[in-house]
Amino acid sequence: MRQDAIVALAREQGRVTVDDLAAHFDVTPQTIRRDLNELAARQILQRVHGGAVFSTGVANLEYEKRRQVAAGEKAAIGRAAAALIPEGASLFVNIGTTTEAVSEALLSHDALMVITNNINVANRMRLHPKFEVVIAGGVVRGSDGGIVGEAASDFIRQFKVDYAVIGASAIDADGALLDYDFREVRVAQAIIQNARHVILVSDASKYERAAPVRIGHISQVATFVTDEAPAALAEVCHQHDVRLIETAKG
Repeated sequence: MRQDAIVALAREQGRVTVDDLAAHFDVTPQTIRRDLNELAARQILQRVHGGAVFSTGVANLEYEKRRQVAAGEKAAIGRAAAALIPEGASLFVNIGTTTEAVSEALLSHDALMVITNNINVANRMRLHPKFEVVIAGGVVRGSDGGIVGEAASDFIRQFKVDYAVIGASAIDADGALLDYDFREVRVAQAIIQNARHVILVSDASKYERAAPVRIGHISQVATFVTDEAPAALAEVCHQHDVRLIETAKG
């Protein structure tokens, strides 16, 4: 059966495209789109722009698995983002394994005020003798130590900081920033609204994922730090005057 073969290819390759599948099975792109839509409805594959990826379901990957995905790329992104933040700055750092890589790189800084809804970031940065670390209150997710919900959003709104370091679970080619948990999204939106300079950090695996809840649009950030951006997304950054830093390109 064609759909079984499509699933096998997606499992093997990680991602399949409509055009490649149409050529492989000698059918029309419309037929392949119907197949992919049916497989996505059954939560076997996840639809992404131009194709599909092997499904991780509607939930995010487990925390430890996410930490291991593109670990080297995240470390490089963390160093590049940290280099943008001056000594003595105030900043938000939100939930995510890439934002945690930024927090690790920031340990070489001095005299920072760090406001976070990420227990892992707070635990790491509180050990620095010249950092002031402020942690949001709210519901703590057991899966990753993220603090989410209305209480966390309200807490964030008390501040107006110099910088924000944010992540996203998925980024579409049109610049949409997406996540899985609507409670986390509300905190991220409050962070974006209350920072003078927003730095988005993401590795390339986020372009292959789909998530259901909209955080916002890449035009709302000042700087985007990634290992490598697809051409379409790079063009969106250019159109909206978003500074793009690609660590894989030196």
